Amino acid sequence: MTYSFPRSLLIQFAKTPELGKVKTRMQPCLSQQQSLSLHCRMLEDTYRRLSTARLAPMELWVSGDDESNYFRRFNPLPVLRQQMGSDLGERMHGAFADSLKRYESVVLVGSDCPFLSGAIVGQALAFLAEGYDCVVGPATDGGYVLIALKQALPDVFQGISWGGPRVLEQTRSRLRNCDLNWFELAALPDIDSPQDLTWITPLKQYDELFLSS
Repeated sequence: MTYSFPRSLLIQFAKTPELGKVKTRMQPCLSQQQSLSLHCRMLEDTYRRLSTARLAPMELWVSGDDESNYFRRFNPLPVLRQQMGSDLGERMHGAFADSLKRYESVVLVGSDCPFLSGAIVGQALAFLAEGYDCVVGPATDGGYVLIALKQALPDVFQGISWGGPRVLEQTRSRLRNCDLNWFELAALPDIDSPQDLTWITPLKQYDELFLSS
């Protein structure tokens, strides 16, 4: 397969879907089943959009046990790897450390932003190619939906209050301390809490999630 950035890698972080264990902050606004459906829809849509963009080789890094082989039903069949680490920062650094032994640059995205397109990921890869050390895609809630690096630096991911409103602010501080030059893309919304649902209710592919279950 031909890629626009064959020496780069695109990683999607994905949590194995389990009833009652995903999108728990949506409850009781959404039922457990609706929360699970929302999680699966965003995860699958993200994979489909980015894998078909053919920007770079892509891998799914999974947390949790996939006893049902859920991810092996994806098309195209994903390259699966297991996240390792005691917190999100360790897991992200581990993914970068492993992947940058094999590729010149790596873009890591989550599965919670339905507005993250191939064009936006392509921008991140292009800025790395132009000489930036890092590219960050901010989230409107104070976190980020994308981070791209050419070096595996653990300090970028240490001491971060993951899941809180200061993630981006703390990450900027770590990037300055590492003396990296970075570029920030336009902010996009993550869909994590009930108030975030206003971003996706206009999107027809999510209509059935808001019907009574």
